[in-house]
Amino acid sequence: MKQFKLNPSRYLSLDVLRGLTIFLMIVVNTPGSRSYIYAPFKHAAWHGFTITDLVFPTFLFVVGNALSFGMQKLKAQGDAAFLRKVFKRAFMIFLIGFLLGYFPFIEWKDGDLVAKNFLDQRLWGVLQRIAICYLFGALIVYYFKRAAIITISVALLLFYWFFLYAFGSGADPYSLETNVVRQVDLWLFPAENLYKGFPVPFDPSGLLSHISAIVHVTFGFLIGKYIQENTNKTKIALNFLIGGGVLVAIALLWDTVLPINKPMWTSSYVIYSTGWDLLLLAFLIYVIEIANYSKWTYFFEVFGRNPLFIYVLSGLLIKILHLIKIDGTSLSKLAFENLFMPWLSDKNASLAFAVVYTLLLWLIGYVLDKRKIYVKV
Repeated sequence: MKQFKLNPSRYLSLDVLRGLTIFLMIVVNTPGSRSYIYAPFKHAAWHGFTITDLVFPTFLFVVGNALSFGMQKLKAQGDAAFLRKVFKRAFMIFLIGFLLGYFPFIEWKDGDLVAKNFLDQRLWGVLQRIAICYLFGALIVYYFKRAAIITISVALLLFYWFFLYAFGSGADPYSLETNVVRQVDLWLFPAENLYKGFPVPFDPSGLLSHISAIVHVTFGFLIGKYIQENTNKTKIALNFLIGGGVLVAIALLWDTVLPINKPMWTSSYVIYSTGWDLLLLAFLIYVIEIANYSKWTYFFEVFGRNPLFIYVLSGLLIKILHLIKIDGTSLSKLAFENLFMPWLSDKNASLAFAVVYTLLLWLIGYVLDKRKIYVKV
């Protein structure tokens, strides 16, 4: 990782959206206890949608936004420099994600610390998905013009829908057990290398579902370009409000034949989450850019200025707190049970733990920002 200078041509609403996304990613990932979580801070069990299901696609969306602001500079450097930079960055993000999943390389078993089995390590993950979507999204938006980008994006969504329907087994091709995303991953990898949070081995960042996830980056790029090419902020906000509403309506209609499903990352889920991103952007642009009410934004700007670094740090620190034990109890559990549970209800205590942990990471981001340190892969 290296330091870089903050881009002076940033758009504040997009910075806030990025920071808000990182804030929510950390809050939903680090509850005091997985047994005590309010429903909106849980992913939908299978089909369906919660606010938590909006977080990850929004991060991919803002990756596309960032690409739109840097594309002119990338094109000026030429194809060779572009390809070298994009492949290197994608590889580094993927590697960081893989190592973050493997960290801290040891675990407790039967009261003893033992080395983790590298062969059982999960290949996919949040950063790995970001890396792959960034790579292919960047290639698409670099080599194709707007009309072709839209055509390719729609084609990817339709192709993925066809693939899910045509190659899923059983009576329901969209079920947890029979969907083709799971079948392909099980064909390529042992079950031990897949996510274990479902009743059966299934990875919500599986290989095939990258097909649709890439579209968040291309859509984010198109939205970023639209913002740069238009100076009438009222018109931008209104068009995003209308466009977001249309996309949500299309997704809900599509949901009747292709369920909105985050684990499979269905095409209807892509459209639905993008619609909500546009509605959220319309609100932020109105409040920040039009009404000029921006005193509150710095909190989220801090997260948005070092997004990858703060996200990775959040994963490292919580794993260390889980690993270190006193009399058989982890530091994270001790903190939760002694600092939050005595004076709050179970779910409020769990949420308070997550918020306080996130605020501690904000302080680190604040120090970095004040020292003009911005970490980038």
